[in-house]
Amino acid sequence: MKNSTILKASAAPLALGLALSSAPAFAQDAEGEAAATTPVTGPTIVVTGSRITNPNLEQSSPVQVVSADDIAIDQATNAEELLVDLPGVVPGFGNNVNNGSGGFAALNLRGLGTNRNLVLLDGTRVVPSTLTSTTDLNIIPVALVERVEVVTGGASSVYGADAIAGVANFVLKNDFQGAEISSTMGITERGDGRRFRTDVTLGAGFDDGRGNVALSLGYQNVNPVLQGDREISRKTLFVGGQEIGSGTSVPTRINGDQYDPETGTLVDTYNTFNFAPFNYFQTPLERFNVFATGSYEVTDGVELYTKGMFTKATVQLQLAPSGLFGDAYQFPLNNPFLTDSIRNSICAENDIDPATCAAAGAATDPNDPNYMEVPTTINRRLVEMGPRQTDYTTNQFQVWAGVRGNLTSLLEYDVYGTYGESDRNQRNQNWGLKSRVQQALRANDANTCSDASNGCVPINLFGDGQSISPETVAFINQPAGNTVSTSLAVVSGSISGDLTEEGFLGAQTPIGIAIGAEYRDYSASQISDVSFGTQDEVLGTGAPSPSYSGGYDVKEVFGEVIIPLIEDSFIRSATIEAGLRYSDYSNTGGSLTWKAGGSIEPFDGFKFRGIYQKAVRSPNIAELFLPVTTGLATLANDPCQGAAPANDATLRSICLAQGAPASSIGSIPAPSAGQVNATSGGNPDLDVETAKSYTLGVVLTPSFVPRLVITADYYNIKIEDAITTPTTNDILDPCFGPNFDSPNPSAPECALVGRNPLNGSLNGGGETTGLLLALTNQGTIKTSGVDARITYGMPTGFGGLDFDFGMNWVDQISFNGRECVGQYSSNCSFFNGEIVPEWTANGRVTANVDDFGAISLRWRWIDKVVYEKGLSTDGILEDYLEIPSAHYFDLNVRADVNDNMDLTFGVFNLFDKDPPNVSSYIGTTAQNSGNTYPSTYDVLGRRFSVTARLRF
Repeated sequence: MKNSTILKASAAPLALGLALSSAPAFAQDAEGEAAATTPVTGPTIVVTGSRITNPNLEQSSPVQVVSADDIAIDQATNAEELLVDLPGVVPGFGNNVNNGSGGFAALNLRGLGTNRNLVLLDGTRVVPSTLTSTTDLNIIPVALVERVEVVTGGASSVYGADAIAGVANFVLKNDFQGAEISSTMGITERGDGRRFRTDVTLGAGFDDGRGNVALSLGYQNVNPVLQGDREISRKTLFVGGQEIGSGTSVPTRINGDQYDPETGTLVDTYNTFNFAPFNYFQTPLERFNVFATGSYEVTDGVELYTKGMFTKATVQLQLAPSGLFGDAYQFPLNNPFLTDSIRNSICAENDIDPATCAAAGAATDPNDPNYMEVPTTINRRLVEMGPRQTDYTTNQFQVWAGVRGNLTSLLEYDVYGTYGESDRNQRNQNWGLKSRVQQALRANDANTCSDASNGCVPINLFGDGQSISPETVAFINQPAGNTVSTSLAVVSGSISGDLTEEGFLGAQTPIGIAIGAEYRDYSASQISDVSFGTQDEVLGTGAPSPSYSGGYDVKEVFGEVIIPLIEDSFIRSATIEAGLRYSDYSNTGGSLTWKAGGSIEPFDGFKFRGIYQKAVRSPNIAELFLPVTTGLATLANDPCQGAAPANDATLRSICLAQGAPASSIGSIPAPSAGQVNATSGGNPDLDVETAKSYTLGVVLTPSFVPRLVITADYYNIKIEDAITTPTTNDILDPCFGPNFDSPNPSAPECALVGRNPLNGSLNGGGETTGLLLALTNQGTIKTSGVDARITYGMPTGFGGLDFDFGMNWVDQISFNGRECVGQYSSNCSFFNGEIVPEWTANGRVTANVDDFGAISLRWRWIDKVVYEKGLSTDGILEDYLEIPSAHYFDLNVRADVNDNMDLTFGVFNLFDKDPPNVSSYIGTTAQNSGNTYPSTYDVLGRRFSVTARLRF
């Protein structure tokens, strides 16, 4: 529930399933391309999207680059911040996600899901941190990042499966020498959300430059920001604008009616609980990281190299107090805290005659022949336990070792192996155990449990309405948790270089080739304690996290070629390229991926480029092996709730067929806190999903305007046989009608809904399956649009002005025909994504001032978005049906104090732009929180940051 569970990435259905950068530049020819292809230092050239390392050869895929200057002036404290504003990047799970976070930061290219792209370190894979093969961006050593290169639109033929949407490659500084000490401190204008990062990097060459070693140590600490500390989120708002929180509140509700402490009776109205203030808008993080690298040229053309990294990161989440969230309990009628009035009400609802009821109330213990227990739904917020807390502690390490050098005068080789492990420990505090609540309900008197094991203390759900004793809290409040362990082993070898010394046909540049083979082995496990692995045991967790494990391996061979056809002839140049990869997976068998493309430059300064790619993705370990469990999905209104089925015979028949008892018709509760049960899990019979993508673009570098670069690229991606689960409306619309106004009992989707056998709702314990969201290869995903960028550098008398403007236009993003571009709803947040506006733009003006430093002003624009078209808007406040466009400005100033030291001061969200208010029930739990979308819109307000960097 919005406040009653963490929607785990490992168990929730969604887990199975933008704006532009600070100052990136597309890889292009002339001055524009140099940043993407010129090596930093050392012998290795990294060109993301290709294994061919000749800098004179141009690939057809557009590459976005975040440079070292961009990283420094924006004072990024973690890798997530380097990527979130890039074109084609939609916010994934990050530090603005609280209820639904798995304690990691993830990349989501094109909004296609965090499991459809790769995060690379110097072109090699990083051990994933989750069962869904997601790499945690928190482990990237930002201090050593020279630049980030992003290829979107598919890169599976180059890097293998999981690269359907593309790759983000963090290119590290090579042959670092000297020392660099950097510290960053930031805080919001409200005085909270403090962010601190410090790094020390040391490097040295030896043996006359044949060897180099470097070591980087880093520490980061991020303080929380509570939703209760921002005006927009202090109250939980419903879609109609009412202040409505969770129906699990205090005092206790029994079978839907709330206890009145003044009269000792049950009343048919109830209050709600405002859960928002307890949640985080910025989740706290503490991280330590160590990174070391070394290389040595043994002899001419033979270099040994190695590197290793270790990261320990702790992320803390916090939710409102736990509770009894409408689960069914066996309620003993002799409970010492029951008033006669409440006992009589329970008996009446269960057709127990007064004499039997009275005798059961007087029973002395469970052995008494008159003793009786009655199944009863209980809602009770356990405010006495305080907020629920979850700590995720990740320990990750990875080591690389390899040899590279010259095979011939034209060809180079690189052979390496890498091994990494990640352990992510989850620990829940202040949640409570259902079995212990049940044990505490069975009490002989106010001080003695019928079963006194484990130090049982009876629970008082009545009294003054908030009277659970500290001793009872200590009894039911037992910690629970699990550990997710993953490992990755890779052995890879490749040969790349020029095929001949001379060019081919009418070109002087030789043909570039790359061939290689790779072996990868993945394994993963989830080991849970008994409580965490048992359905419906840990209060308020939704789905359990049962123990399981799995693994697979893959053998691959690949090849690439780039062929210059014409140079400086009747046209300026023409080039074609192709790539092929064959993969043999132990779980899904063989598959083939390939790419073909090229570029043509009719005359200087005007180039066309394009590429077509076919990519595949095999199911990951969670998609294959996750046990079927019941968790939660988002739903504001249940078509069977309230009086609706009482006045519609067809609707009534559907509700009854789905398990609602006849006595509940006319009084079925609405979804609790906008969430309902959903049952899903892995599927060992899954096959690969297939993507076809192409990009067509133009690059303009007119000679009559030096330093001007204009790029525009159209992209189109279609994924078929996609591994997905249906959305809630995919099930409910065929059964109840698009606006819940045309029920159809014959629709097969009606059978995919299972209701609470006690009250007919879609909430309750594990016996209520809710929506059956099966994982299949039946999804179709499409997205298309245009990325464009204009960069220009203008010299001045005081230094120079750099202009950078970029935009992204999304033509479509759809799932099984449901179009979501520029729209928001619970359906349109599929694939762990956020809102995808139709237009986003980003501009930066930087003044480089001689003998001072630089002044940089960045502007970000997010186009307006609307509530999903075609859905009923009945009962939704008009203000929540559209989010206006948003403009954000950031100002950074860097002062070069001397040759060894610089200071950077920044003001982010310069004009303190407020986030939009759309209530807490219009989207999914993870993304729509605190009455807004905190990962898309700035919720922290104006904030300040200062960085000091010392180099020697």
